[in-house]
Amino acid sequence: MARHGADLLPEAPAGLLRPTADYLVHLELERGLSLNTLDAYARDLAKYLSWLSEQDTADFTAVTAEDLRTFTATLADAGLAVRSRARVVVAVRRLHAFLHAEGLTPDDPAAEIRPPSGAERLPKALSIAQVEGLLGTVTGDSPPELRTGALLEFLYATGARISEAVGLDLDDLDLDARIARLYGKGSKERLVPLGSHAVAALESWLVRGRPVMSAARASGARAAERAGAVFLNQRGGRLSRQSAWQTIRTAAAGAGLADHVTPHTLRHSFATHLLEGGADIRVVQELLGHSSVTTTQIYTRVTSETLREVYATSHPRAR
Repeated sequence: MARHGADLLPEAPAGLLRPTADYLVHLELERGLSLNTLDAYARDLAKYLSWLSEQDTADFTAVTAEDLRTFTATLADAGLAVRSRARVVVAVRRLHAFLHAEGLTPDDPAAEIRPPSGAERLPKALSIAQVEGLLGTVTGDSPPELRTGALLEFLYATGARISEAVGLDLDDLDLDARIARLYGKGSKERLVPLGSHAVAALESWLVRGRPVMSAARASGARAAERAGAVFLNQRGGRLSRQSAWQTIRTAAAGAGLADHVTPHTLRHSFATHLLEGGADIRVVQELLGHSSVTTTQIYTRVTSETLREVYATSHPRAR
């Protein structure tokens, strides 16, 4: 084990933890990195190990390039700044390069993964027409389609993070009052209203879709899965963030919006459309669960960009 940094790693399968500890030894003894730098590497890699463990990945040989792209998307979903995300991605890339060079993995799935660079980009929001198109693609009546429709409507109606949506329990919903209870960063609780479309989609899923998937629950389901998750997978357990992300990407492809549509895109669209509709920024801050209004102010820049684009294309003397 490394003399420094390894104690910052989370509990994880041995196939993940031991190679990562070996990498920290390499950084400490062969690269001669400072203790503070080792700690920084360990904290960044801890995020990666925790995520892999959540996906039931027990060994680095099972990691694919698609897994890494999904992981980098979750960093943005978690609200990390570009610089912080870039640092984590660099740490993960170097870890995989080390594992491959040492013969511990047959290939390097991170070789083509690039960290975000440049200035903080404005959030990408869909237009109202694009959101309507996305929500309108799910018209089937099967349990998976009902779940997809309910998930999309819920995300756009509440601006929830994907982790908040998949963590939602039945007790967190009051469809009669049209209210959802969300738990954000640091388990901070907030109440968010639900629109009529979201309520209708959730009712359809809960009445006609969820019971079917719940009946398929394996006998060894975890206690957390038996606690009453709103969104279930095909085995009756709680839907994972990775599966929810894939569900949204599939729906986006069906709507012709395959490029760069993530769960966070719906959160961006939620905030942008509220502000464009005249909502007070403090209200949007509360709905998003931001601890500071400064974080929410980036969406005012988005609407300003939209105004400039409309002006440039519409005013006869704008050019």
